[in-house]
Amino acid sequence: MPFHAPVDDFTFLFDHVVDFARLRETQQFQDATDDVTRAILTEAGKLCDEVMAPLQRPGDLHPARLENGIVRTSPGYETGWTAIAEGGWIGMSADPEYGGMGLPMTLTSAVNEMMSGACLSLQLAPLMSQGQIEALEHHASDAIKALYLPKLISGDWTGTMNLTEPQAGSDVGALSSKAVDNGDGTYAVTGQKIYISWGDHDLAENVCHLVLARLPDAPAGTKGISLFLVPKFIPNEDGSLGAANGVKVVSLEHKMGLHGSPTAVMQYDDATGWLVGPEQGGMAAMFTMMNNARLGVGGQGIGVAEAACQHAVQYALERKQGRTALADGTGTISDHADVRRMLMTMKADIFAARAIALSCAMAIDMARATGSDDWRARAALLTPISKAFGTDTGMAIAEMGVQVHGGMGFIEETGAAQFSRDVRVTAIYEGTNGIQAMDLVARKMMDGGEAAARLLDEVEALAEAARGTLPDLAEPVWQASESLREATEWLNAQTDMNIRFSGAVPYLRAFARVLGGYLHLKAALADQEGAREKLARFYIKRLLPEHAGLLAHAQAGSEDLFALSADELAA
Repeated sequence: MPFHAPVDDFTFLFDHVVDFARLRETQQFQDATDDVTRAILTEAGKLCDEVMAPLQRPGDLHPARLENGIVRTSPGYETGWTAIAEGGWIGMSADPEYGGMGLPMTLTSAVNEMMSGACLSLQLAPLMSQGQIEALEHHASDAIKALYLPKLISGDWTGTMNLTEPQAGSDVGALSSKAVDNGDGTYAVTGQKIYISWGDHDLAENVCHLVLARLPDAPAGTKGISLFLVPKFIPNEDGSLGAANGVKVVSLEHKMGLHGSPTAVMQYDDATGWLVGPEQGGMAAMFTMMNNARLGVGGQGIGVAEAACQHAVQYALERKQGRTALADGTGTISDHADVRRMLMTMKADIFAARAIALSCAMAIDMARATGSDDWRARAALLTPISKAFGTDTGMAIAEMGVQVHGGMGFIEETGAAQFSRDVRVTAIYEGTNGIQAMDLVARKMMDGGEAAARLLDEVEALAEAARGTLPDLAEPVWQASESLREATEWLNAQTDMNIRFSGAVPYLRAFARVLGGYLHLKAALADQEGAREKLARFYIKRLLPEHAGLLAHAQAGSEDLFALSADELAA
């Protein structure tokens, strides 16, 4: 189905909203010049529009399948993967020492989002590899890095992450997979893992699995978990492939969406693996990959939202139905007030979610380039917000896209339903959005809310500066920020974590709403009387006010939430 990568939107955000120029002032990213950035966005846009987008529907209609122990991917995916790999897109932010480009995560996030909008099922493959590359860069031995990273970066091999087991989902510490020291620097890994995205396929010659398992006599819970690199084929020292490992695909999951992405049940039977990081340091190492994936998954939600929005706008501008009051309208359903409400909400929320995600990526890059604890805290704070709001936005807009299509949205041939089916899982994997919210109000508030306060100081400073030119937009942003600051202070005063958790989801969404208003205001200041100001006006006047109800919910405590007994719930 047609898709146009939003290159111009990213260019505007880089130039006027997230202040990408700050990165170029650092020694780490001085080579990410304006010309380089624009060239990369343009070329990535061409890849998305011309190569990946045409694979969106075939992947849905002709899913990946398991035949005699071999996973066969959807038609055209091999060509798409080759284009991604040969273009160097997998290793954009990877270490140049191993063949990566060493570019900012902010730029990688933009490209990943565009790829997600073009074909999410295929984009999952490079995203998984990128997460594994980062985990190995931070935690693997020099020997593992030298052997695996060049192959992963080139796309000759791909990577996965193996956490979940039938009895151990969000409670990773309940896993039963085990590893035994072979005495030769390797370990025998045994266990079963489920929900493994791109766990096997026919696009690359080797699949490398990062597997969580427990060593003998290790303590129970997450503290006793170690991380192992377990390849499908055991590589020789020169990188050529040796014997098949004790790894096999038991089955592929039958999913609601993302049919082109093979999601495998993996079985490990005394499979040869190598320890990554220290013994019992598995969760710390895996969290490197998971945090990379959380930012990426938020971008996936936004990418699908962009594609669903484009699909809906095109349909609304062509579909004629009923009369409207607009004398100078198009004569199509885009003239109807409620359809226009949906289309404007789509565009406004996409911009807000995209700007938040890029702000998070910028914080990650600035922390890396400067070593600043403040930037590191900013990145940590924004990660759960980016993931949850990005994927919530993806689900809401995909559903809205079906509604814009009316009855035709319920008909599979239009493609509107696929966006809704594909994006639904993004709010579940890499930590459900509820878990993201709990992380925000607990772990991310262990500083007493200082990182949040510094961010709100910036929001209010911008609003103060905007009072002279856009007072009707600046005031509600300032007031919303103050309300959020008061709620954050209240939250930090609660010692009962169940009270915090009871309001975590509305609190996160309120935080995102306020950040969206702030980022829309920055856009409006850069494009006064233009389309950006018009969209900001819609967001600030109509969507930002939701923060008040959300904060009331966030501060309602937990008593009424648990008022019904288990029997009353079941009645």
